[in-house]
Amino acid sequence: MTSTRLSRLLLRLLLLLLAAGLSLGGCSRSDEVPDAALTGGSAAPSSPDGEPPLTFGILYPMVNDSYEMITEKAEEAAARHNIRLLVQAPDEANLEQQIRMMEMMIKRGVDGIAIAPVDSLALAGVINKAAAQGIPVVCFESDSPGSRRDAYIGADNQATGEVIGQTVSRLLSGKGMILVESGMSRMKSTRERLQGLENYLNRHTEIDVLEVRHNDGSEGLAARQLEQMISDHPHFSALVNLDFVSSASSVLVWKAKGLKRYNFALGLTPALKQAMDNGQITRIISQNEQNWGEEIIGALLLRARGLEAAERVDTEIRIMGE
Repeated sequence: MTSTRLSRLLLRLLLLLLAAGLSLGGCSRSDEVPDAALTGGSAAPSSPDGEPPLTFGILYPMVNDSYEMITEKAEEAAARHNIRLLVQAPDEANLEQQIRMMEMMIKRGVDGIAIAPVDSLALAGVINKAAAQGIPVVCFESDSPGSRRDAYIGADNQATGEVIGQTVSRLLSGKGMILVESGMSRMKSTRERLQGLENYLNRHTEIDVLEVRHNDGSEGLAARQLEQMISDHPHFSALVNLDFVSSASSVLVWKAKGLKRYNFALGLTPALKQAMDNGQITRIISQNEQNWGEEIIGALLLRARGLEAAERVDTEIRIMGE
């Protein structure tokens, strides 16, 4: 074999070894998010022109069917735009975990973050930290208007509470006694829904609110509170649920007890729609949550590209079952 041919063979072997080393390096786990409860996510391929995908983070208050539906819609939109998603949520609502997960996304250097903050004031600092590092942040479901977030996506929560009050009043003819199960007492969205409900009932009806409980994002606690309220107030006319966790838990309680009272739920999921068809839910008040995923991707994509976009995306309110 000539020295020239031998040199070419050695060069070819060297290139093959280098290529193999690069491929092995690309399989490292450095892109994973440690110590986090992932509720979903997707990895987008590089675009045809070779540009790497953008990475957006979505951070929920807790794991819940409504958020899984939002994730599914976000993944569909992300797949169309060469976007990789990191989706995280505590098993149950937890401020410290949500802050820690937000910090990890900032450390990763994601290209945008969407968050439903469990406490708008407590999370303002970490939202501002992301903004200071050039990471656009949009809030959905619950706003943090005192922070440097770029936009809010969702319905008017106080107006949602008023719509629930109107719906209850129509079925009870303006009179009766109701129980109210709500979510996290520190979450801006649930406080506003409760305020809207109480304001409408006090101004326009003779309906008495017998008791209000807050489940703090725990399905188990919500079910126990519902059972206790029903036991303490057996002559109640209706139950009003002001968050996703309460609504899902009420279906289980209605099934177990065989109740025939009015039951008003928040949030349109396939499970709640089925429960309404089966008679466990009377009405569903929806903020068109099924559109939030696509709106999140659209808002973050515009901001990641440095384009102007609306500061507020109102997804409006619907009443299901009328």
